[in-house]
Amino acid sequence: MASGNGRSLLELIDGADERGLAAAGLACLDRCLPLLAGDRGDALRPVWAAVARGDGNAWGEAVAKARVELDADGTADAAAVRGMLAAAPATWTAGDLRAWAHACSGTALALHGRYDAAEVPDGLVERCRAGDTDGAGPLLAGELRRQQAVLETVAHGPTGLRRARELSVEGGRVLRAVVSRRARTA
Repeated sequence: MASGNGRSLLELIDGADERGLAAAGLACLDRCLPLLAGDRGDALRPVWAAVARGDGNAWGEAVAKARVELDADGTADAAAVRGMLAAAPATWTAGDLRAWAHACSGTALALHGRYDAAEVPDGLVERCRAGDTDGAGPLLAGELRRQQAVLETVAHGPTGLRRARELSVEGGRVLRAVVSRRARTA
């Protein structure tokens, strides 16, 4: 399954500008926040505001503040989420943001895949990112669609950030429900 315009997720990330890259990585991180203990949904709000302004100085400050707010012990999944935030570049440069967006994309897809009913075979996440979704479960496929939609929406300018946030909230709710259901049945 490729995106609406036929481009793979990898192509969309490679073609994004700084704002699109920052939004892509941040949206992945935001959707994975339910894997951290407690309600921390507002911790990334200042980071989203910095992306909306395209302000590199505000970006670095907001990322540093979010790192402090989201620093807590937890599961291996929680460590992966904190790792995404820890890897966020302090500088607003295309190269650094692109590397971070790529890493966040892979981590978010892998985390979602772990909550699918079926085992995620080796290489599936990278195949999905390249456009081949054969074998992807519903959570992995949904996360892939959200990542593509965020990049496509933000490519239309700063007004697309509202839709990116909506997609992140929606994706976070889905993951929160799955995690909650799994905890009740464990």
